[in-house]
Amino acid sequence: MEHSDDTVLADTRRWIEKAVIGLNLCPFARSVYVKNQVRIVVSRARHLDAFLDELDRELDLLVNTPAEEIDTTLLVHPTLFPDFLVFNDFMGVVDDVVAEHDLEGVIQVASFHPGFLFEGEPEDDMSHFTNRAPYPTLHLLREDSVERAVASEGGDAEAIVERNVDTLRALGPAGWTALLSRV
Repeated sequence: MEHSDDTVLADTRRWIEKAVIGLNLCPFARSVYVKNQVRIVVSRARHLDAFLDELDRELDLLVNTPAEEIDTTLLVHPTLFPDFLVFNDFMGVVDDVVAEHDLEGVIQVASFHPGFLFEGEPEDDMSHFTNRAPYPTLHLLREDSVERAVASEGGDAEAIVERNVDTLRALGPAGWTALLSRV
């Protein structure tokens, strides 16, 4: 089903507000979100090459814009990656693009997908929902911002991950669905 850009943006914002911030899955998301420093871009690229061109532009924009204006970017594509395994394989190409831009150690890319699965976890485990978003999404993060945020949380990124999994397991599938419902 084709969603309008407005719907994609609204669904993405709902996910950020109710799950990422509301469940405190990312303890540093609130501050940049309320300061309007999160750029959300909906891609309508018809093929991978065009999507990679958009990724190039977004990387350049992020690295050349002060963090006070844009701290992080979400590049969302609602239709290009319906299959999680294809999207997951594509992340290797994304890593290569970051390297081609000489941005290793400067920008990192986190991946989110409605069908995200961690290898080795049971398919129905709620741990997968830490990386589930309404649409396939590349999250471009400044390494400096991530390091400051983790330090402000006591410097233990693994503790944040464990807390998130515990939160989502307690919420359960029905709670997740209710949380993100459009009603």
